[in-house]
Amino acid sequence: MRYVATIDQRTYAIDILPDGKLLVDGEERDAGFLSLDDKSLYSLLVDHISYEGLVEEIDGQYNVLLWGALYTVKVMDERELRLAKASAAFVPAGGELSIRAPMPGLIVDVPVTPGQEVRAGQTLVILESMKMQNELKIPRDGRVHQIHVKPGDSVEHNKILITIT
Repeated sequence: MRYVATIDQRTYAIDILPDGKLLVDGEERDAGFLSLDDKSLYSLLVDHISYEGLVEEIDGQYNVLLWGALYTVKVMDERELRLAKASAAFVPAGGELSIRAPMPGLIVDVPVTPGQEVRAGQTLVILESMKMQNELKIPRDGRVHQIHVKPGDSVEHNKILITIT
């Protein structure tokens, strides 16, 4: 499985191979990861060096505190990366933008309100499809003009969920 992690504007390709080995930007790493308190304290062993860190998830990003330095980490799997690239290719720079359902599913949450200012990358809708929750994010800054769905609604592929101006 491939993941892409972005830390301070630098992107890393992380591959977890079937045999459990880890590749970071194509370079094999000996790594282990263990939760120490079932909350946010973790032990990380990388290339035989041990690290303890605090990890906290906020709005789909992770704040990681290691050796007194705070890092903000955004992680996307292959599927999320494909969705983000596909939607970014069709984003107009200005004007009205309709956020559509990329697949049929059930609306779990709509964490925005009409008139609200939203920033690129902010979650607009959480859509459950095939037992997975997908956060649909806005590709550019804007203002929520109209919300066309509510939690509990079933939607078909390509249905307009939210209109942004």
